[in-house]
Amino acid sequence: MLPDREASAHLGVGARSGVPADEVLALVDAVLREAGLSRTAVRSLATLDARAAEPGIAGAAAALGVPVRGFAAEELAAVSVPHPSVLPLTATGTASVAEAAALLAAGGGTGGDAGVRTGAETGPEPGSGTETEVPAAPGGAAAPVARARIVLLVPKRKTRRTTCALAASVPVRSHEGAPGVRLLPPSHGYIAGEPGSPPTIPTPHTTAAMDMHTHTDAHDLRHHGDAEVRDEKLIDLAVNVRTDTPPDWLRRRIADSLTGLAAYPDGRAARAAVAERHDLPPNRVLLTAGAAEAFVLLARALPARRPVVVHPQFTEPEAALRDAGHEVERVLLREEDGFRLDPAAVPEEADLVVVGNPTNPTSVLHPAASIAALARPGRTLVVDEAFMDAVPGERESLAGRTDVPGLVVLRSLTKTWGLAGLRIGYVLAAPGTIADLERAQPLWPVSTPALVAAEACMSRAALAEAEHAAHRIGMERAHLLAGLAEFDEVRTVAGAEGPFVLVRIDGADAVRERLRSLGFAARRGDTFPGLDRNWLRLAVRDRATTNRFLQALDQALLMGG
Repeated sequence: MLPDREASAHLGVGARSGVPADEVLALVDAVLREAGLSRTAVRSLATLDARAAEPGIAGAAAALGVPVRGFAAEELAAVSVPHPSVLPLTATGTASVAEAAALLAAGGGTGGDAGVRTGAETGPEPGSGTETEVPAAPGGAAAPVARARIVLLVPKRKTRRTTCALAASVPVRSHEGAPGVRLLPPSHGYIAGEPGSPPTIPTPHTTAAMDMHTHTDAHDLRHHGDAEVRDEKLIDLAVNVRTDTPPDWLRRRIADSLTGLAAYPDGRAARAAVAERHDLPPNRVLLTAGAAEAFVLLARALPARRPVVVHPQFTEPEAALRDAGHEVERVLLREEDGFRLDPAAVPEEADLVVVGNPTNPTSVLHPAASIAALARPGRTLVVDEAFMDAVPGERESLAGRTDVPGLVVLRSLTKTWGLAGLRIGYVLAAPGTIADLERAQPLWPVSTPALVAAEACMSRAALAEAEHAAHRIGMERAHLLAGLAEFDEVRTVAGAEGPFVLVRIDGADAVRERLRSLGFAARRGDTFPGLDRNWLRLAVRDRATTNRFLQALDQALLMGG
């Protein structure tokens, strides 16, 4: 991340005709947040000269208080961008308007003046992330070398009608190397769904790898499955909420609670019910507005000098830690190990460790003994068991254990019971930890309907229904996996135990877009650290839906040749 005072940031924007300024600004602000910069760091907004007068682009520039810089198509085409795509190349002659315009603007070029060429033709090996040294004028003449480095801070990001990239001219310190354009590796900044995007070069690991997070990390930690289906009528394999939920009896219980909305929520009965379900005293239970709130509370309330998140897994824990000012380390589990946990891969100095079980998105169920082996005096061990009630018998669960030091178990009721819109989950931990988290909560954090739902879902009848659903999910998952095994192009992560499976397909990003055109939404995998654009997560659905999906997948694979 660059301080605003040191950054000379330039936005490259590509937009379709008629896009409003607020849509352009929404993407611009997201890109700036990813770079850790504010609007005040922006010096210009650059685009194709034929688009410079578009009201959406001009309006966005006016809101930012910067000029619009238009570049001719020939100038943009002369820039070898790190993340080319076929569609803009066909339409405008450049493989990425956003990246080319951002790099040109950051390099000091103006319409008709010398621009910047990235030198990808003779530059570093893909994925090396090293710098190339080639500011050059169109036609091959060398441009004057300035004491600045052109950095592609954020590769292109896109909405349906807009793309945006961010480049900066960064002053070179005396100890730094020669100026040039710094290209992020292709695994950074990939835009899912665009044909012709470059293959991802995975980072080689000889063991589970440590990775310090930086703000140039391309993984969108705030992307979740609901974004795949929002505003579109698609068959949903992207969200892991069980279909046909909440059941009628639970809907009625929630509806009946509405008569008591005039009173402030009283969580004592629900808390007692959760405690009884796990054979714990109530002071070891905290009710939360879903597991997501619990991650925020943990990040804010508990001291952590060296937090570590085991990936691939649900990204909200890391996002919450980062938002609270923590520098997060990652342990990346390897595909060749089946994404299985090796406790020895977690550094001894870690004083807060987060791991999922079964893990989203891999669907791997780690042995309880392996996770318990991570416990240490002075370490908080956070285990996300949001999908454990989808595992028959909840084997390998640590919920209810009081013999594991520093253990914090998170549970969600939103997945099995279809309560994502109601927001209800809970934390199980030592009384002192619960008290610390509770002090960080606002008053009445869980609504009366959510409390009623929590209490209802702890009943013996509800637990029996959840167990039956877990067995049914297992059978439907086996059917999905058998169908996927028929495709030579598809590789599944072995031993799936959750209500979803993780699959690898070369060019899965393009396959995902073809599936959308055929009416199916799948969860992209490249937003999970440790995965790239060749991964998809698929929710387990009923047999009829799965059969229709397998037919669509067959078509999507054939469409790709």
